[in-house]
Amino acid sequence: MDRKGLTRIIEEAFSLHRLEEYELVEGEFLREQGRRVLRVTIDKPGGIQLADCEKVNKALDGYLDEKDPIEGSYNLEVSSPGVERPLKKRADYERFAGREARVYTYAPIIRGSKKLEGVLRGLQGEELLLEVAGEEVAIPLDRISKAHLVFRF
Repeated sequence: MDRKGLTRIIEEAFSLHRLEEYELVEGEFLREQGRRVLRVTIDKPGGIQLADCEKVNKALDGYLDEKDPIEGSYNLEVSSPGVERPLKKRADYERFAGREARVYTYAPIIRGSKKLEGVLRGLQGEELLLEVAGEEVAIPLDRISKAHLVFRF
């Protein structure tokens, strides 16, 4: 099953079970230690607690058992995005403006590097603005392979 199909199924379950308070950050199939895992990452204003993960897990598990859209066996895991939350959507870059992030690109952007770390400054058209070492860098969104917040201990 492709990522879009998986996202559609999860969003259907969220809608059916009135889970609109939760944001689907990411849904992905992985193979870990020889087993298939459907990992669903959720968020909501104020953060995610264990009870939220349990609630969403129960709703998704029931929906997926009933509809049976995924062939074969797998383990369902529902979790919070954690302190180094992935940035997946345009809205994420705006929402977390002012926070530190690490951005990976498909091709080098500055000084031959595909890995940039700096402060999110939002979006300008189809580009992410990232302040790197005091310099504002514009990164085309279609050149970003992965991005996440950075947490300093």
